[in-house]
Amino acid sequence: MESTEHPLKDQHLAGCLALSRSANWNQNEADWRVMLAIGRGWGLTLADGTLAASTVILPYGGKFAWISMVLVLPEHRRKGYASLLLQKALQENARLGLISILDATPAGHEVYVQEGFQDRWGFKRFSLSSFAKDIPLEKEVRPIVKTDWPAILELDLRAFGASRERLLRNLASRLPEAALAVESDGRLAGFVLGREGREARQIGPLVARDESAANRLLNAAVAGVRPPVYIDIVDHAPALQAWALARGFAFQRPFTRMVHGAGTAPAPGEETLVFCPAGPELG
Repeated sequence: MESTEHPLKDQHLAGCLALSRSANWNQNEADWRVMLAIGRGWGLTLADGTLAASTVILPYGGKFAWISMVLVLPEHRRKGYASLLLQKALQENARLGLISILDATPAGHEVYVQEGFQDRWGFKRFSLSSFAKDIPLEKEVRPIVKTDWPAILELDLRAFGASRERLLRNLASRLPEAALAVESDGRLAGFVLGREGREARQIGPLVARDESAANRLLNAAVAGVRPPVYIDIVDHAPALQAWALARGFAFQRPFTRMVHGAGTAPAPGEETLVFCPAGPELG
C-alpha cells in the first residue's frame, strides 16, 4: 500500500497512541506531546489514513539527540518502514552535528547494531502490579521545592551530559508524589521524578551522588505511588535491582544504551550518577 512520509504533528496523536498500544509500550498522550514539543517526529501514513510507523528525535543541549519511538504497526512490519524512518532520524542528527543515542529493546538491538550503533551500558525494567509490602517511610526524603532546582539541574547535567530542564520540569508536574529530593551534609544528594503512563506510573529519572541516596529515594517514591508501577534500574546497581525483586517487583525486560558511530567513546554523562533513566524513550 502506498505510504507518505511526513512530520508528526498534534493531529497525529491518535495514531501515535495506537502505535504505543500495538507494541504494549507505556506512552500516553502527555508523553507524545512532550516529545514532540522538545524534539521532532516523523511518520508514515498509508493511503487509508492509518499512521503505520513513527520515529522521534529529542535533541539535548546541542550535543546529542535521543532516537526513540521507532514503532511500526504489527500488520505492517517487515516492509522497511522502521529502517526508512530510522535513516531519516540519523540523517537529521548528522545534519545538526548531533551524536545519535538510543535505548534498545532486545527485539531492536540487532537492527541497531547493523545500523552502526554500539553498546555502552544497560538497565532493566521492573513492574509492580499491586501494593508492595514492608517499604518503610523515608523521613529524610522530602518533596522537591522551588529552591532545589538549581542544584537538581547542576547534578542532572553531570549525570546526563546535557541540560534537559524542560523535560524535568514537565515530569515534576505530572506525578508530584514522586518528585522527591534528599540531602546529605547540607547539599542535594539526589532527586527522583516520575510520570503517569498508559499502562503504569513510571518512576525515573533517579539521579544521586551515591547508592545510599538512590535507595532512600527509590524507597520513598515506591511507597508514595499507587501501582501499577514501572521502574528502570541500571545494571551498575545490582543491589537496587535485588531490592526491587525483594519488594514484589517482577523483571520485565532489559534495555541497552547505544551510541551511533565508530570509536569507543562512552555515552554522555556520568553513568555512576544515574540509577534510573527517565525511560528508554526519553533518556
